[in-house]
Amino acid sequence: MSARLPSAVLFACDQNTVRSPIAEALCKARFGRNIYIESVGVRAGEGPDPFAVAVMAEVGIDLSHHKPKRFGDLHDTSFDWIVSLSPAAQHAAVELTRTMACDLVFWHTLEATSVRGSRETILDAYREVRDSLTRRIERSEEHTSELQS
Repeated sequence: MSARLPSAVLFACDQNTVRSPIAEALCKARFGRNIYIESVGVRAGEGPDPFAVAVMAEVGIDLSHHKPKRFGDLHDTSFDWIVSLSPAAQHAAVELTRTMACDLVFWHTLEATSVRGSRETILDAYREVRDSLTRRIERSEEHTSELQS
C-alpha cells in the first residue's frame, strides 16, 4: 500500500444505514473534496437511522439526508480502497474486486443496531461506532499503512 492517502474510498457495511454512512460522513468532514468518498451496504436498509443522525449531530455533522444504497447501485467502482465494516460487506467487496485493482481493508465495527436497552444505552453504542471510526480515520491519515491493522 502506498504511503499517501487514496483518491477514492468506499465504505461498506450490511445495510448502509449506520456504520458506513457514519464513516463516509466523518471522512468527508475531515478530508472535504480531497478524496472521493462513498458508502454502500450489502442491502439498502431504510434510512436515515435516527440514532446515527443523533450521534452525528453531536459532532456537528448532518446525516439526516443520507439515502441508503447497495453495491449494485454504484455508478463507478474506481476506488483505491474499499473499507469493509462487517463480515458480509467484506465478502461482497472481495466479489466486487475480483476484476479490479483495489486495496481491501477490514475494520470490524460494532453492529450498534443489535444493542438493546434504554435510549441512552443505545446512543452509547452508536457513539462507540462513531468514535471508533473517528480514531481509525485519524490513524489512517497519520499512518496510511495502519489501515491494514
